[in-house]
Amino acid sequence: MSDYPEGFDQWPLERRNVWFAQAAKDYDVREATRTPLPLAPPSRDPRPYPIASLGDVLSGGTESISTRCQCAPALAAQAALAVASLAAQRLADVRLPYGQTRPLSLFFVTVAGSGERKTTADNEALIPVRMHEKNLKRDYEAAHEAWRVSKAAWAAQHSKIERDRKLDRLSRESELSVLGPAPAEPVRPLFTAPEPTVEALARHWATLPGSLGLFSAEGGQMTGGFGFGPDHRLKTAASLSALWDGAGLRRFRAGDGIADLPGRRLALHLMIQPDAAAAFLGDPMLRNQGLLSRLFLASPASLAGERKWREPPENLDAPMRRYVAAIMSALEWHALAANEAGNELTPRVLDFSPEAKAAWVAFHDRIEAAMAPDSALENLRDVGSKAAENAARIAGVRTIIENPEATIIEAEAMACGCELTAWYVAESLRLSDTYRLPPSLRNAIRLLDWLQAKGKRETSVREIMQFGPSSLRRKAEVETALASLEDYGHLARQGDGRGARWTRVEAS
Repeated sequence: MSDYPEGFDQWPLERRNVWFAQAAKDYDVREATRTPLPLAPPSRDPRPYPIASLGDVLSGGTESISTRCQCAPALAAQAALAVASLAAQRLADVRLPYGQTRPLSLFFVTVAGSGERKTTADNEALIPVRMHEKNLKRDYEAAHEAWRVSKAAWAAQHSKIERDRKLDRLSRESELSVLGPAPAEPVRPLFTAPEPTVEALARHWATLPGSLGLFSAEGGQMTGGFGFGPDHRLKTAASLSALWDGAGLRRFRAGDGIADLPGRRLALHLMIQPDAAAAFLGDPMLRNQGLLSRLFLASPASLAGERKWREPPENLDAPMRRYVAAIMSALEWHALAANEAGNELTPRVLDFSPEAKAAWVAFHDRIEAAMAPDSALENLRDVGSKAAENAARIAGVRTIIENPEATIIEAEAMACGCELTAWYVAESLRLSDTYRLPPSLRNAIRLLDWLQAKGKRETSVREIMQFGPSSLRRKAEVETALASLEDYGHLARQGDGRGARWTRVEAS
């Protein structure tokens, strides 16, 4: 039973799970000479990231970030593309062949452990954003001081008119009309937020730029925090999905009143530790709601142990300078807006060239065929259904970064957008083997890893609850994990009740 059937790694996930279930039933744990069954499908290495498809500007920036930070190329690409989306989404939307327009907003999640240079890579990619914020800060401070004085004068005059008993109703209305509304607070030069709640976005986005980036190198703090708690998870996921769709942010609350914020765009990049990622990406509610299907996932192989010391460069190299200049140019480019503050965005539309449309249609049909029964994406149809749209978004981002005035997506950009999206679909398929496992099996894998790391030949419920993995601190979870390891032949039970112990079964 230890040998997989031919073509097993290409089977749909449901068919593999059926095979595992049947294999577990057929296995006799008392035959200690038998090889234990694997708890998950065989892991596959990630494919090399297609950096060249990012185009000259973004590929150069990605390679520079990867080299400077000594981080995985996929991690650097995620950071660079997220920043590019932040800059491009304020300028244009993309019109799909069926007529609907979509934002150039991209949502990324990168799974990487401690020491993989997540924060360093994020900081490098955000250099042009921080430079732009710094350039705007001086003008903002002067504008904010002028607004503070103007608002105080307006409030005093407004109060005076309201208190003037000599005025009748019509005269008071006339003077208030002449006074006009309160002066609008200037937009703050803050383009990124690490982990805001939906409530915080609704409250503060009126005075923030219309294009924001939700970027965090400690994304587990967000996915494990208030916004994704049991009582708020669905609301947060629905709001993020609506922003991805371009619907803006609209909230009605008894205490906070009404927040209606159309024309907002949100780019997202969360870097998450593997344990936090398993809980987030394996959440069936988030998948059913549709948030997970909107994400570009990457889980690059660790480079730990391969990064020898090198002197850090004193200055940015030429590819990084081109990247910084291009992002700065897009951030500084005039964005169309429906309000005076400029943060209710009305981006122009990017159309496909005939050749780009042909490339997009071919990719669309290829993905559609892969979602058929017994095909590669049968159990990942939610991701497949968004693939063609995501390819168009990536092509649009690349187009705007290379030319902020562009109105057409050309064939090369579309072909590269399709190639990049194909990589992400393959990565989602690879990771689904792990993150779509039931929680009981994920806990069993953690427990087995802990036993092997500690060199323990036997254990007990009490020992695991006291010293085992942090996710296994409750008796019911420990017992379920132990039962799974028994069923799959990794542990043999000795005794009953509180004195029961489990002995590891070594492969023959």
